[in-house]
Amino acid sequence: MNVMRAADLPRYYNAVDILERNLAERADKIALCSPERNMTFREVSQEANRVGNALKRLHVRVGDVVGILCPDQAEWVTTFFGAMKIGAVALGINTLLTPREFAYILEDSRTRVLIVHESLYPKIEAFRKECRFLEHVVVVGDGEHSYEEWIRNEPAELAAASTQRDDFATLNYSSGTTGEPKGIFHAHKDLPLTAQLFGVNVLGLRSEDRTFAASKLFFTFGTGGNLLFPWYAGAGIVLFAGPPRISTNVLEMAERFKPTILFNAPTGYAVILAIEDFMGKYDLSSVRLCVSAGEALPAPIWRRWKETTGLDIIDGIGSTENYHTFISNRPGDIRPGSSGKVVPGYEVKIVDEDFCELPPGQMGNLLVKGETAALFYLHDYERSQKTFLGEWLFTGDKYYVDTDGYYWHAG
Repeated sequence: MNVMRAADLPRYYNAVDILERNLAERADKIALCSPERNMTFREVSQEANRVGNALKRLHVRVGDVVGILCPDQAEWVTTFFGAMKIGAVALGINTLLTPREFAYILEDSRTRVLIVHESLYPKIEAFRKECRFLEHVVVVGDGEHSYEEWIRNEPAELAAASTQRDDFATLNYSSGTTGEPKGIFHAHKDLPLTAQLFGVNVLGLRSEDRTFAASKLFFTFGTGGNLLFPWYAGAGIVLFAGPPRISTNVLEMAERFKPTILFNAPTGYAVILAIEDFMGKYDLSSVRLCVSAGEALPAPIWRRWKETTGLDIIDGIGSTENYHTFISNRPGDIRPGSSGKVVPGYEVKIVDEDFCELPPGQMGNLLVKGETAALFYLHDYERSQKTFLGEWLFTGDKYYVDTDGYYWHAG
């Protein structure tokens, strides 16, 4: 097992490597499947280069924020890697938010360029002039400044910016129970680290796989499971722009595009189980493994899914702050109802209110230490002080660990 460390990466590292590492051996392999179009690794790389060149023409510099407000489709991915390649920070924005929340995120992040889908553009148009830092809006689809026209004449070659592994590469906003959404930066190094530590070492992703996630790309669970992990391993991905809340959409996509790994939330698996004879109606024979996150997976759902499909669900806990899974069950080592064991490469401890470590069986606050953790919340000193405790990250979750080393969510 390769327990990768940040020091194993070159000091000057750009996470576009996760895409481009595939060009030498599998450039013409289908990397991305979707109802709209399929693309090889070469085609994705060339389009990402065109996006990067187009962003540079708009004078986007290293460290500038490029927003992506788009359903899960190819343009999301090419913008993500095109922005990172020139050293900009890729901001995936939750498409389900309100216009007021969009306005807050664009202002707080100081987004300079926004790539927005035509279906979401009306939500931006009303307040665009109030965004002090937003200089350019590019529309995916029909619009005054269309994505297709924007990149049409740009070169398909582009040299990657000489970013350091600790330079910021991505920005996500995590909504909390109180207050405004919290901006969370992650460095270039965090992306290959999480792909190796969880995607390869725990899930066993390999180049023959194809992933599909009900969780959208703007979530780190979606970006990791259905983009970074598979491409790091040379596997393909399936993208679906429609709403995953309709369980038949997930089943229809799985039948059509034949993924081998399925990512979903516990609620998603429960909703599918409620469909009468779904195994008789949909062909899921391509799937070899299911993954769950976002909330604790109840043991009864795990057992019903196993009995109905014959498939294991790998459940764990991660967070946007940690990018992402640091405790997990794993193939061949599953204790239903638990979050599993600590992922090698991370340390965790359970502490009381005075931060004294608790013995097995006692419930307390879960802390994690690892090299993929964020450093702070953007423009939020007070909440940062309560969450980022030196080497340790305060997760806000209550847990206990049993004598066999399995961790159990307790609130």
